Amino acid sequence: MAGIGFSLKKLFDKKGIMNLCKAYGYAGIVTIGPMILGVALLAGVSMLAQISGLSEHDRELLNCMLTYSLLVALLVTTFFNMVVTRYVSDMIYQGRNTGIMPSFYGVSVIELVICAVIYTPFLIISSENAVQCILCLWLAMVLIIVWTEMIYLTAIKDFNSIVLSFTISLMFGFLVALIFVLMGKGSVESFLSCVILSYGILAVRQQKLLLDYFPKSRGSNFSFLKYFDKFPTLALSGALIRIGLFGHLIVMYFGPLRVQVSGGFYGAPEYDVPALVSFFSLLITTISFVISVEVNFYPKYSDYYGLFASKGAIKDIKLAEKEMLDVMERELIYLGCKQLFTTVLFVVIGAPVMKYLFPGISSLSLAIYKFLCVGYGVYAIANSIMLIQLYFADYEGAFTGTVLFSLVSTGATLWQILYGDVQFFGAGFFIGALAFYFYSLVRLNWYTKRLSYFLLARQQLIENEKCGIFTEISRKLDERIRKKEEKIRRDKETAAEKSLQKEGMRH
Repeated sequence: MAGIGFSLKKLFDKKGIMNLCKAYGYAGIVTIGPMILGVALLAGVSMLAQISGLSEHDRELLNCMLTYSLLVALLVTTFFNMVVTRYVSDMIYQGRNTGIMPSFYGVSVIELVICAVIYTPFLIISSENAVQCILCLWLAMVLIIVWTEMIYLTAIKDFNSIVLSFTISLMFGFLVALIFVLMGKGSVESFLSCVILSYGILAVRQQKLLLDYFPKSRGSNFSFLKYFDKFPTLALSGALIRIGLFGHLIVMYFGPLRVQVSGGFYGAPEYDVPALVSFFSLLITTISFVISVEVNFYPKYSDYYGLFASKGAIKDIKLAEKEMLDVMERELIYLGCKQLFTTVLFVVIGAPVMKYLFPGISSLSLAIYKFLCVGYGVYAIANSIMLIQLYFADYEGAFTGTVLFSLVSTGATLWQILYGDVQFFGAGFFIGALAFYFYSLVRLNWYTKRLSYFLLARQQLIENEKCGIFTEISRKLDERIRKKEEKIRRDKETAAEKSLQKEGMRH
């Protein structure tokens, strides 16, 4: 969240409970505001679908289509997120801002092609009509654009405009859906169209923000692909952590709790509802982590690495390292305490709240909810530790942790649906998160004890550019674009010459 630290520091420097609340509120709006607004839109559309008199089958189908499109968009973008973030950061650091927007166009094209290839066949066999098929694919593609834009928007410090864009676009989509209901035109297709319209407006507004900040574009559209060869574990870490986080949900669609809605659209309401509610328990840690890192940890981190860059004395470097690691340890302990309190609170008051919000909810769902609450709490801390590993460029450690998390979480859940007791569903994800936590904690402790060694002795004196398959793909794609542009230029020149010749013949 580049730049948010400056605003937070100003707020935390001011004394008083109101300024403290304002600081946490600001961090919350920036970090989880867009997600909360998105959930609110989907919940609002589901509510309007019920008010409009849509049949239970159509409401379940609508929920499935929205959920599947969200999951497809998440899984497609997840492989690119961390690598593209690193690429954009390097471009900004090197002052090569003109190369940022071309990479956005390149990554968007690749993601949209992948989405079309993997999602279209499924929709053809699962959708009830062609319109639903087109709308679901369209929604997934719009979501891909929005989430890809969000990667690039971290470079822009105008967070108020970003949150305002989310608010305006999602409220507009809800109002259009409300108009459909009042006109008696509520249907699966109309509600899908409203969600697409909402995120479409958001995509346009975010694109405008990007173009305002990066008005000049020059360079390769696909040079970012070289970073997949340069940081392969970083790309895989981003994908694996999403697989670990959402894989258990998908596995449940093949278990005893699954309900077939239409074609290939399956749901597991007894698992999905507690999963959604328990997921909110980790939001406190999300906000707290941003505050801890930006306000307390990052200044010490910057001082420490700055001493290496400015040839600081060994005594000063050791002192800066001790201060940085002390702050890191303290903030992680605080983070764990906050998450423990939040998890206990969710477990205690969650059951009666869910009974009130979802009348008739089963005892099985309440049992699953408790496992998932604890699981998401442990995951929140493990993920925070993993992000600290990335700060120290421990890509191998982060990769191993995410491999462990995805394999154990998905594998244990798969074992549960085959051989386990339904009363313990959700424990698979909890076990995966626990393995992720213990490994990440041990690895971070081991790595930070050897921090100077990894920073100095393990670095290459002369950086060798790795030329792998992605570098070759980048070169070929750029060459193809260059040839097309050259052909267009020659055609224009030929057309201009012919025009001049005709003009000369007239004279």
